[in-house]
Amino acid sequence: MLDAIATQGGFAAAARALDLVPSALSYRVRQLEETLDVLLFDRRSRNAKLTPAGAELLREGRRMLADVAAIAERVKRVATGWEPVLTIAVDSLISRKVVFELCQAFFELKAPTRLRLRGETLSGTWQALTTGKADIALGGAFETGSIASTQLAGIQVKALGDMPFVFAVAPRHPLAKRPEPLSDEEIAQHRVVAVADSTLRGDGLSVNLLAGQDVFTVPSMQAKLDAHLRGLGCGFLPLHLAQPYVDAGELVARTVQQRALRVARTSYAWRNQPRGAQGHALTWWLQALDSPRTRRALIEDQAGGGF
Repeated sequence: MLDAIATQGGFAAAARALDLVPSALSYRVRQLEETLDVLLFDRRSRNAKLTPAGAELLREGRRMLADVAAIAERVKRVATGWEPVLTIAVDSLISRKVVFELCQAFFELKAPTRLRLRGETLSGTWQALTTGKADIALGGAFETGSIASTQLAGIQVKALGDMPFVFAVAPRHPLAKRPEPLSDEEIAQHRVVAVADSTLRGDGLSVNLLAGQDVFTVPSMQAKLDAHLRGLGCGFLPLHLAQPYVDAGELVARTVQQRALRVARTSYAWRNQPRGAQGHALTWWLQALDSPRTRRALIEDQAGGGF
């Protein structure tokens, strides 16, 4: 009603547009004013003029009308097989740049499904999937040797690829100039930078920590890289993430005894759906991840840093 009165320039014209008699329209507006306890129109002039309160209500009302129309359209499209929301758990090893490129390609479909990304680390990536908080998990350690086989029931797993790691320190770090290969006993005397496991159960996974070693825990692989660059500790970094800084002389790669080059076998996983129940959004992402080039880029293209 407010929109019609404002657009038509008066009650009489708005009543005709709404197929109402003017008195009925005036009565309804009065009821609205009484309910809100505000004056919506200045009736002193010949043409009804919105008060500041009326103008604000009209602005919000138009936004609400647009939202209602958008919701109705979204509901219709969801009924055709598109999920309302698709949640993707992304390990901090995975390339942020490539994930966002995939998101951009998905948005270009103009699908009604909303994307939700969760940053996770180590077993937290797996937990997000198994607890139903994510529909797809990228980059977690999902091999049977890492996760109990009983937990694999109802979960489909495919390999992303192997990610090599390198032991790296800042040039000013004491280990940067020690004779190679570095022994565990020597490394244990220096602080290691570790990425916190994002799992909510237990203590989570710990990787490459030595007994008695001082630990500096950070929330993501990107933060771990920053800590290494500042000389705050030592440890293993993904080779693709560290290599540009090694080439620039900002990090020094060192060989270590019995752990010359650690390799993480990364995977992606999703929950199986009954036949015919898999949504269009999940199908699109699985088709995108089926590309060897995409899978390789997710673990190798660290131009934008890890997720």
